[in-house]
Amino acid sequence: MISRIDPADVSPLLSLSPMRTLQGTSSVFKRWPVFVGLMVTVFAATGSLWAMPRAEKHEGRHQIERLEEAWRNAILHGNISAMDGLLADDYMAITPTGILQSKEQALAALRSGAMKFSSLEVSDRKIRLYGTTALVTSRAEVKGTGPEGDMSGAYRYTRVYVRDPHGVWKIVSFEASRIREPGERR
Repeated sequence: MISRIDPADVSPLLSLSPMRTLQGTSSVFKRWPVFVGLMVTVFAATGSLWAMPRAEKHEGRHQIERLEEAWRNAILHGNISAMDGLLADDYMAITPTGILQSKEQALAALRSGAMKFSSLEVSDRKIRLYGTTALVTSRAEVKGTGPEGDMSGAYRYTRVYVRDPHGVWKIVSFEASRIREPGERR
């Protein structure tokens, strides 16, 4: 049996399935445009949390690149004042040996000379922006000493920046992992 989709028998569309007339649902269909409009608004609002205008992303990347270079210069030259300005008050680092390090501890290690870099070459930098957060991953070839002794070698690191309500980016987190050559012991 072939029945028509349109119960008023106006449509030329054919169906092999019997179609029943919907009764008592007119109020649901009347509210459908409101529901669809609400869903579009919700998706647009949540999408804008992650979306950022292209020009703003471009400028944000340049700001982070400049801050990364400022961090490199501060660490190479032991500039405590510059480092203090780059790090957020609640900054927390995880060293390559797994030790947690606060802002105060990082500045103290730099101030005392326990952390000293003679060379720091950064490559393979990737900057990703998520609204007021920037995530930086890089490779670093390091020559220097830290509180645990010689730390010369190759590392991968992640640094997280957060932009405050005044538009100032601060480093809130850092984690480094040593790149080991095949067969190299820990």
